[in-house]
Amino acid sequence: MTLMRMEDVVGNIRRVMGALLVLASGATAAAAQEGATAQEAYFGAVAEFFQLPRSEVGILGDWRLDVDEIPVVLFVARRAGISTEALVALRQSGRPWTDLVVRYGLDASHFHVPLPDQAQAGVLAEAFRRYRSLPANRWSEVALSDADIVALVNVRVLAQTLGLTPEAVLREARGGAWHEIYGRLIRDPQARVPTEMDR
Repeated sequence: MTLMRMEDVVGNIRRVMGALLVLASGATAAAAQEGATAQEAYFGAVAEFFQLPRSEVGILGDWRLDVDEIPVVLFVARRAGISTEALVALRQSGRPWTDLVVRYGLDASHFHVPLPDQAQAGVLAEAFRRYRSLPANRWSEVALSDADIVALVNVRVLAQTLGLTPEAVLREARGGAWHEIYGRLIRDPQARVPTEMDR
């Protein structure tokens, strides 16, 4: 009798473990699908911002380039008057954004987004400390990191396409990739509502 009960217990454990594995794999697939959906929505926002066909942005997504750098490629290429292909090739060769923007005649003044002096800049706090330490006519002297450049371009794209202020976008940017932040903003209507302070 005890042996039968032990076999029943083992059988039940196996069934429970099998069910947990099915649930876990389903959750992983759902998360992957959600990530793909957020990325597609982000590509749509980037296409809207740059007034390009979504397919053109999708092609850039196939070029072994970090998803969050796609708007940077388009922004720099457009401002510098160079082809996206040339810029992607240089970036893929290991050149940092800081070198590439200088090479093509851009500086920190081209990347600045408006943010009230009292506003919290979140992930861009150090960059805005530098901007705020100089008058606007000297913003070209501000030293930006690659991460600052990527963040500034993405804040600009997300703010414009979602109808938010840069401050509202930065409040939501507590970490993670920019395309994931965009996904959170489009899923959460409360996050998209500008507060009185943002208006």
